[in-house]
Amino acid sequence: MLGAKAERTDEHTIVVEGGVKPQGNLLSVGESGLSARLFTPIAALCSEPIVISGEGTLLYRPMDMMIQPLRALGVDVRDGGGRLPIEVCGPMRGGEITVDGSVSSQFITGLLLALPLAEQDTVINVSRAVSKPYLDMTIDIASHFGVAIEHNDYEQFYVAGGQSYAPTTYSIEGDWSAAAMLLVAGAVAGEVTVGNISMLSKQADVAVCRALVAAGAELISEHDTITAAHRPLHGFEFDATHCPDLFPALATLAAAAEGESTIIGTHRLEHKESNRAEAIAREFGRLGIEVDLSTDNVMKIRGGKIVGGVEVDSHGDHRMAMTLAVAGLISERGVTITGAECVAKSYPNFFEDIERLRYE
Repeated sequence: MLGAKAERTDEHTIVVEGGVKPQGNLLSVGESGLSARLFTPIAALCSEPIVISGEGTLLYRPMDMMIQPLRALGVDVRDGGGRLPIEVCGPMRGGEITVDGSVSSQFITGLLLALPLAEQDTVINVSRAVSKPYLDMTIDIASHFGVAIEHNDYEQFYVAGGQSYAPTTYSIEGDWSAAAMLLVAGAVAGEVTVGNISMLSKQADVAVCRALVAAGAELISEHDTITAAHRPLHGFEFDATHCPDLFPALATLAAAAEGESTIIGTHRLEHKESNRAEAIAREFGRLGIEVDLSTDNVMKIRGGKIVGGVEVDSHGDHRMAMTLAVAGLISERGVTITGAECVAKSYPNFFEDIERLRYE
């Protein structure tokens, strides 16, 4: 809709012809919070009004962190009280702004990718930045396309205006957020090897490897594959502040471990597809696992026997559906997951891959 053309030339290759030339005035992002926060600044480069709309739980997730910074950059913004839909009309001109980075780094990523095309230079002052590895990824990918972005310890970003993106050939590495679920499955229920991922990745969720080792699982890294194998697991402590998407997978890892595990960073879970901390506590409670949220910003999980033959709710959250399925692998009678189709958001073939692991 923003004017790019994408053509799949074979199973592994997509050719994209760029250029921000809107083909309409409505950008529908479904339930993707990343898309809402990433594409709003890009849409704000355009001189025509564009409405960014969403569906489902995304309509209740906070977008107010975008409003004032965009206005300070010269964008006309009409919003629904800090929620979608949001209408933006640029062009974004650049300048100096302050952004609250405590809820998500996704909007900062959108700004960093859009502002090189603005007329003026920009200084972005960021308060309480989280998910810093994703900001590193943004800067690294922009550099591959000929755009320079500088920063001072993630508190201040400097983006020169008047830059342009140069075409290139880029190889996309595997998704560590999806791989984390499979590696936890191997650690709690057998052995799994995942390809096209590297321990040298800038992705935040590569940190799952530290958690797996801390819990006592066997982890083998060979070139572009990682193998996780089950060994006696014990309680562990892990700070997931900068990788909150790992929380659901870590909950299953903790449930399978002997003793108590402590996971820090629950403040990051309130505004996901569900309130993930509460969803984890409720659904794992149904599986017979004690989850304690009484300590501020901390989740404590006492490992134990996972009850089978029960029905659990995905809460419409793809990561919840996946981790409950992995927990089902170590239950006596399995689990029934309602709303499991939500895995299509990030991993459409998840259940096929889990089923395939039974035979390979």
